Amino acid sequence: MNRASVDTFEKISGQLLSIYEEISLLSKKNPNDAVNKFKLKFVNKLLSQSNDYLDKMYKPFDDFDNFDEDDIPQNSDVVFILSQYLQCFEKLRSDNVVIKHGAWFWRVIGEETDNVDEDGMVLIRTVKPKKLKD
Repeated sequence: MNRASVDTFEKISGQLLSIYEEISLLSKKNPNDAVNKFKLKFVNKLLSQSNDYLDKMYKPFDDFDNFDEDDIPQNSDVVFILSQYLQCFEKLRSDNVVIKHGAWFWRVIGEETDNVDEDGMVLIRTVKPKKLKD
């Protein structure tokens, strides 16, 4: 990973979490209601960006890319898929972070001279990975 990929990770995973939380609230009230086309457009755009970023190694499902806009999904369907993507983002995070001196850091390839570990990898502070579900 490099600094740009960490920045992309933070942006996409943050947006995924935000949409997940919003749709989860709707799903708790009305799980079988259809997601409106306006929201679905943004969900699909974010899923497309996620698929490109996660690539085959971390993408949750080989045969799923996004929702069909002609077959509008239910709130609960969107929550289910977004939770899988969030889980995969956390797996990617846990595979690329280390704990040093009680803090969590991304290990990235870079040219900065501060926060370099013994292997010459640049350390960028991050949050502790969420517990992955088995």
